[in-house]
Amino acid sequence: MKPIVSKDSIVYFNTDCYIMLNSYLEKANHSSIFILVDSNTFKHCYAHFISKIEKQYKIEVIEIEPGEINKNIDTCTSIWNVLAEYGADRKSLLINLGGGVVTDLGGFIACTYKRGINYINIPTSLLAMVDASVGGKTGVDLGNLKNMVGVISESEMVLVDTEYLETLPVNQMCSGFAEMLKHGLIQDRAYWEQMSDLSKLSIEDLDQLIYDSVLIKNKIVTEDPTEQNIRKYLNYGHTLGHAIESFYLTHLYKKPLLHGEAIAIGMLMEGFISKELLSITEEDLEQMANVILATFPKADIDIVDRKTIMDLLIHDKKNENGNIYFVLLETIGNAKYNCTVSDELIIKAFEYYASL
Repeated sequence: MKPIVSKDSIVYFNTDCYIMLNSYLEKANHSSIFILVDSNTFKHCYAHFISKIEKQYKIEVIEIEPGEINKNIDTCTSIWNVLAEYGADRKSLLINLGGGVVTDLGGFIACTYKRGINYINIPTSLLAMVDASVGGKTGVDLGNLKNMVGVISESEMVLVDTEYLETLPVNQMCSGFAEMLKHGLIQDRAYWEQMSDLSKLSIEDLDQLIYDSVLIKNKIVTEDPTEQNIRKYLNYGHTLGHAIESFYLTHLYKKPLLHGEAIAIGMLMEGFISKELLSITEEDLEQMANVILATFPKADIDIVDRKTIMDLLIHDKKNENGNIYFVLLETIGNAKYNCTVSDELIIKAFEYYASL
């Protein structure tokens, strides 16, 4: 597959990944190399990765606990201290081998340690391959508030090796499908239609769909790298989805939702709002619901919890001047950003989701 060139980075796929990585490592002459993993990717992915490195380098592995709950400043502080203890300098390299938590967190650590060291992302989950692979967004959560602290700075390169997907459980694969479905909904109806029956996809189909998903996102972020206009399209489903994810992340008696599971709920609710405010049809909304509910389990959101979730909306990063902004759909494949929505309509969206 042809590499995808983003603003300051390049995404390589499968057989090209390690050819380009080994060439880069030989030329770059880094003083030391650190590999950030979580306990899952160390167990399932590290051996495959290290077997592809052709020469001997000074490498240290930094392992963290998995999960969104560990994507915070405390984890960053621990890793900054490890880097300092091992003498990492500005010529050091950090390779982030893992899902979105590892790539988001590792990118932020690299961008801030000694005011910035080089880093490479190797996403091992489907979600990270199609979402974290381009755009340069790095960051951590602030309590239960998603991605509130971070910077936009692209990696040296991104390596998308779909062999890592063989290690993923089904729910993690589905979490990645949510972002792929979103890319079709906001930009490409034909892509959405391809994704609408996942049971018919082969491995070769999936490789191409991942590639096309990265192409869609890369086109948007290349045109608008700092999210002044059309990059906001990528937040479809995320205004309500992030609030729902944040709520479940810290609730004492509810199982946390995966990112894609929460975004799937957000896409359905924001699809309903789109029908009420814009021109998306009842037929398209019904198709969205059928596709999404066939892939994602329906969450039981109690009526008493809706107000708490709505209160979290004020912390959404897209807000400006006290206004909560949504991305909505005019049709499948066409989005509109900076839409304001009344509390009454948000409540109706919760009722719509509960009725499905």
